[in-house]
Amino acid sequence: MTLAALLRALTVGIGIIIGIQPAAAQSYPSRAITIVVSFAAGGFVDTIARLVGQKLSQRFGQPVVIENRPGAAGNIAHRFVAKAAPDGYTLLATSTAIAINETLYKTPGYHGTDFVTVAIVASTPEILANNGKRAATLTEVVERSKTQPTNFGTAGTGSASYIVTEYFFKEKAKTQATHVPYQGGAPMLNAILAGHIDLAATALAGGFVPHITSGALRGLAVAGEKRFPLLPDVPTYAELGYPGFTALSWAGILAPANVPADIVEKLNTAIEDIMKDPEIVARITPVGYEPLYGTPAEAAMLYRNDIAKWREMIDAIGLRIE
Repeated sequence: MTLAALLRALTVGIGIIIGIQPAAAQSYPSRAITIVVSFAAGGFVDTIARLVGQKLSQRFGQPVVIENRPGAAGNIAHRFVAKAAPDGYTLLATSTAIAINETLYKTPGYHGTDFVTVAIVASTPEILANNGKRAATLTEVVERSKTQPTNFGTAGTGSASYIVTEYFFKEKAKTQATHVPYQGGAPMLNAILAGHIDLAATALAGGFVPHITSGALRGLAVAGEKRFPLLPDVPTYAELGYPGFTALSWAGILAPANVPADIVEKLNTAIEDIMKDPEIVARITPVGYEPLYGTPAEAAMLYRNDIAKWREMIDAIGLRIE
């Protein structure tokens, strides 16, 4: 999908000013590039960074170093890159967490304007699932929650999945559900498979796809603007009577603000080509990610829109982290 198409579906109308920078890309890069990853090795953002880094190194003829700086839901890496020299040699590989954390944390240590968005490369929608034993549809879940205690599990308070689901029950369904936080997606998956919780909320690429396709779990609703190709039988929230309710988790490459525009454009062009590589597409689509393509301006718009979207949800549920 192109970012332009995604923005047409998800836009909330925030304007972006793109500064004009002097030409600098002719000799770039002339030395090693470091991609700082905001999460530990082995996760999806790390995988994307390593795939992109390897291909960038081949394309530019310069080393690309992957440096993992996990912690504080990505904020350690975010702060580090925000303060790095704006020369294109320090990049940030991160997720939707950077848009969420600006509002979620009282003092995240950075602001959206501290970054330029080089490329948003892949996304996956949030999904709500259960084991089908207590309710077969989202409508049944909502009705049941009005008369019986209902709970939902996520990979932790402050996660995108928690924010989205808490917001859905409180603001959209006008009912209540109790949050059950887990220390990651794997224990939550085990809990919903065993029937220890009523519902599980996660990014679609969080490992639930094979369990839904096998019938072990039932996908109730996906928070995309259309049904996801891997799960064509799972309806969107909009189809179920909640128009405009969308929430995507994405992976992207950012850089410190004031990196010259021609360097950003050169990186964007290279990363766009890399993400169209059949090898890369074959790696990310089976697990639930959709490649995204677009200009730096379109990527910036998606990032700014996401800051506003997550701020609205976080404010509505009254969540803040010191």
